[in-house]
Order: sequence, then C-alpha cells, then structure tokens
Amino acid sequence: MKISIINKSNNPLPKYESRLAAGMDIRAYLPESVTLQPMERRLIPTGLFISLPEGYEAQIRPRSGLALKRGLTVLNTPGTIDADYRGEIGVILINMSGEAQTIESGERICQMIIARVEQADLVEVTTLDATERGEGGFGHSGTK
Repeated sequence: MKISIINKSNNPLPKYESRLAAGMDIRAYLPESVTLQPMERRLIPTGLFISLPEGYEAQIRPRSGLALKRGLTVLNTPGTIDADYRGEIGVILINMSGEAQTIESGERICQMIIARVEQADLVEVTTLDATERGEGGFGHSGTK
C-alpha cells in the first residue's frame, strides 16, 4: 500500500524499525525541547501530514520502551487518524513518571499503525441474542 505524506519537519520519514514491525516510529518536530512535569500532558507536533485511502485509519500508539523506561505514553491510545483528515499529525504525550521528562526534536515518541476499518449500519432493536457470557464483564471470569 502506498500512502501520500508531506514532511514539513527536518526528520526522516517514519519507518518500520524491523522487518516484521507492525508500527512505524514517529518523531517529534519541535522548535525547542519540551519538558513535561509529572502528570503533565502536551500536544507534540510531528510536521507530518498524510492522505490515507478510504477504508483505512492510522493508529497512534505508545512506544513500549518510552513507557517502561521514562513513563511517557500516548494519552488517548490508540489515537485515530481518519482517512479524511489532512491536518498535521499531533501526538498527545503524558508523563506518568514521578520526574520531569524532556522530549527533544527528532526523538521517536510513538508508533503509527495502518489498519483497515469498517463502518457499520446500526439497527435499533429491543432485545439482543443470548450468549453464554451474557452481561458478565469487568473481571467476571476471574484472574486465574
């Protein structure tokens, strides 16, 4: 699949960092570094603009290493970029650690996954079909 992209940053284009990677790493594009205090969130620009084909979305997800090592994660994960959005990709990062964390321009801050989506037609009814699970949820099956 080919996706049109405009790169207004001085960073390389997003790429898959391994042959079987599901996500492409996205980099911050900042005029100066940004420091996030504990529990602070900020919209981080990327300088990237994409045109997705109809029937697809781009999902913005955290990078596991940033989450584990520095407590930085994507707040609305996964963030969705719709096929008709043409604005700059922005990433809502939050610092979940107990220490200030500085983000530098060019730093890989998240990953982007391209996924097929379907739009559903909702049909209003008065009852639903029965299943073995029924209304059980929120841990109803236990932990072991």
